[in-house]
Amino acid sequence: VQLQASRGGLMQAGGSLRLPCAAPDVPFSRYSMGWFRQAPGKEREFVAAISRSGDSTGYADSMKGRFTISTDNAKNTVYLEMNSLKPEDTAVYYCAVVAISSSSDYYTGARSYDYWGRGTQVTVSS
Repeated sequence: VQLQASRGGLMQAGGSLRLPCAAPDVPFSRYSMGWFRQAPGKEREFVAAISRSGDSTGYADSMKGRFTISTDNAKNTVYLEMNSLKPEDTAVYYCAVVAISSSSDYYTGARSYDYWGRGTQVTVSS
């Protein structure tokens, strides 16, 4: 399984960025998707996740109201829409997928995920 993340970018604080992650080999109907990030010197942390049905989403507290996770099943792509960016959002962002039996559940722990993208650098300047 390959997850193809696009380039991130250098953004100004307050700006917006949408990160796509294509997963052409992944049957989205059987997999839940997640986004994580890792800032320099810090551990990888949960950002957002979506159930395989697309009906349930979850976010880390600091991202609620600013970030949105979504999927386009026709394109086998999961997106992370990031708004009102802050310098503390600077990190390498990773997409991940996991096969899951429940259609409405998702995981917030990194260890639960089976496959990972290579990571995309997002830098937010003040």
